[in-house]
Amino acid sequence: MKYLYLVLFGLMLFNCKEEKAELKLSADEIVTKSIEKSGGEAFDNSIIRFNFRDKFYVARRDKGQFSLIRMFKDDNDSVFDLLTNNNFDRFINESRVIIEDSMKAKFSASVNSVHYFSVLPYGLNAEAVNKTLLGSEKIKNKDYYKVKVTFNAERGDEDYEHVYVYWFDKEDFDLDYLAYSYSEDNGVGMRFREAYNEQNIKGIRFVDYNNYKTENKELELFDLGEAFEENELKLLSKIELKNIEVELLNQ
Repeated sequence: MKYLYLVLFGLMLFNCKEEKAELKLSADEIVTKSIEKSGGEAFDNSIIRFNFRDKFYVARRDKGQFSLIRMFKDDNDSVFDLLTNNNFDRFINESRVIIEDSMKAKFSASVNSVHYFSVLPYGLNAEAVNKTLLGSEKIKNKDYYKVKVTFNAERGDEDYEHVYVYWFDKEDFDLDYLAYSYSEDNGVGMRFREAYNEQNIKGIRFVDYNNYKTENKELELFDLGEAFEENELKLLSKIELKNIEVELLNQ
């Protein structure tokens, strides 16, 4: 009996140590592990091409320098949008057009948003990102780290007003769920996304998303995970990347 007590006591100590070790992980460390698992340095040295809905996108990232491209047809016109570290330009039928600053900010945010979501969690370790560990949450019988993300105003687009929540799998650090709030004319809107159709292309993880909304005006952003677990969200759309191609640079 004394031996049994010693074994039980040892197991209790082991579990306590594991819980303490888990609590020592910061939001930065969780995000870093997730980025490494999802592609790591490959993100920073790549050309990624894909179709999203009726538009074609290209992202070139090379040692901190980036070019984010969006191409589409507008009636009989060919539109080419180019967002870089320093500027945004729009070309229509291969001719550069002058755009008001307000529209330039809008177009920049639109181009950046699609490229941003396409390679998550890459980008969450940028200097303008603020991360806070909210604790843990269980979704579909899996344990997740729950991390809040905001952006500094100097980031340069409208997203600094948005609030994001990310759920990282505690075992493999995959980003499986995310939620965000955004401004609407009649208040604040919210979305919840569930990752599916995971693909690994040349070492980079890509996923599609089921995009959910809530019709409960009383629900808070941080409660969307629980609402999803309780089947209280409504499927709004699917976020699917088509014809993904990856070219790794400097290899």
